[in-house]
Amino acid sequence: MMKKFFVLLIILAVNNSAQDRLTGQNFATRSEVIAKNGMACTSQPLATQAAIDILKKGGNAIDAAIAANAVNTVVEPMSCGIGGDLFAIVWSAKDKKLHGLNASGRSPKSLTLKKLKEMGLEKIPVLGALPVSVPGCVDGWFELHKKFGKLPMREILEPAIYYAENGFPVTEVIAYYWKSDANSLHDSPGFKDVFMPNGKSPQKGEVFKNQALADVLKMIAEEGRDVFYNGIIAKEIEDFLNSYDGFLKASDLAEHKSEWIEPVSTNYRGYDVWELPPNGQGIAALQMLNILEGYDLTKMGFGSTEYLHLLIEAKKLAYEDRAKFYGDPEFNKIPVEELISKKYANERRKLIELNKSASRYEPGDLEDGDTIYLTVSDKDGNMVSLIQSLYWGFGSGLVPPKLGFPLQNRGELFTFEDGHFNQYEPSKRPFHTIIPAFVTKDGKPFLSFGVMGGSMQPQGHVQVLVNLIDFKMGLQEAGDAPRVRHGGSSQPTGSKMLTGGYVNFESGFNSETIRDLTKMNHSMRKTVGGFGGYQAIMFDEINKVYYGASESRKDGQASGY
Repeated sequence: MMKKFFVLLIILAVNNSAQDRLTGQNFATRSEVIAKNGMACTSQPLATQAAIDILKKGGNAIDAAIAANAVNTVVEPMSCGIGGDLFAIVWSAKDKKLHGLNASGRSPKSLTLKKLKEMGLEKIPVLGALPVSVPGCVDGWFELHKKFGKLPMREILEPAIYYAENGFPVTEVIAYYWKSDANSLHDSPGFKDVFMPNGKSPQKGEVFKNQALADVLKMIAEEGRDVFYNGIIAKEIEDFLNSYDGFLKASDLAEHKSEWIEPVSTNYRGYDVWELPPNGQGIAALQMLNILEGYDLTKMGFGSTEYLHLLIEAKKLAYEDRAKFYGDPEFNKIPVEELISKKYANERRKLIELNKSASRYEPGDLEDGDTIYLTVSDKDGNMVSLIQSLYWGFGSGLVPPKLGFPLQNRGELFTFEDGHFNQYEPSKRPFHTIIPAFVTKDGKPFLSFGVMGGSMQPQGHVQVLVNLIDFKMGLQEAGDAPRVRHGGSSQPTGSKMLTGGYVNFESGFNSETIRDLTKMNHSMRKTVGGFGGYQAIMFDEINKVYYGASESRKDGQASGY
């Protein structure tokens, strides 16, 4: 008996040895990266290094963010690409303020709701030509560059062109998702030609090249955004989609323009948290924080039953409003100020029972898969929070072989429900899931961060901020800490909520906590994956240095110099 007990102790010691740390929380995967002159944090090391190289050449954070995003479109093609959309928040050191950019595209002008219903559809499908909306990414790059850029665009895009033309070794997590998506998309038009060389998806470590994309990026670098929206690329997109009963035309691309918008904020325990207003879902994070601010989370502690219960209930409340009120502000009067007000949060908080999960909440009564996130900072104090996506893995699955990139499927998020803020209309921007975030303290930059991953994003933003502010975690710890994700709540697509929804949770939570949450009528599910991908840069005002973090759920890297 004693021998068996001794063996068990050895096994336990071996199993826990990887979590032994001299400092900090045992779930942290590494220390933060700290540097003075600049920092870049992305979901792929080659993109991070491209950003650092641009900074060292004299480029600023905006140049470096564009370069990193461009590399990501090459090395992480299931999650992002120039066939998708982009959002960004920029802290400009020159004018000491935040600028928001909405570079999301609109639905085809020639496609009406009546036509969709005549096809016998009850919603826009996930794959194919119908969910394709105007890609906003390239125009977003040039808007950022025109307002803040320093180096010429051809120099900024050089790293992406190099990796597309000469190849790059596919990394572990990317190879996993690439293969998973290829299993269902191999027969999608153009997909196999570009993304399944030799009839299969590339394996970890295999070098992948994309000459068609390299050629497109060269054209963009030399001829500017018009070659994409008014030239040969727009015409090729139209011709390709015409072959598959698509409605997006070159004229839709020609009319596209990004929009500079004012970020909105709430103050959470002395920190101003900034998000972009709809058509994105960022204000859901602000609504959740306002509700949670009414409780002493520090006293409850990370991973406690009390904290997790309140987090889940706050999410349910905010997402019911998300389902009702979020949409394109050009088509709706969205009550943003009311939704993110403390007064409204105080009223909503009264609906939460401290010892019981609600089966559902009603929206407030008011008047009137796949993404990349990156953040970059420079020696002058500029900081960029940027997120870019195709929506589902490889978007619509349609890949014009001459262009080498997938077209997004954001249109799938529209609803057909009469009178809904997100009801389908021509030339309308769909509800969007991708959201960059920023935090200031006393009017100065403090944190640029994001958590990619569909409806997980506002939930991830809130959990990271609570980890930092309430639970006093370090920047890397705040991202590596285990997370929960509530699902099944009402969506802006008009679908109904499952009764009470369900709570996905990662390893690392106490079994007694899971048991107690179950007793409170929460439906708990242990799952792997789907908890986002966090990158962050924090500015230390006292020491004048940047802290960088890149969580372990992705292939990413934080690096500075």
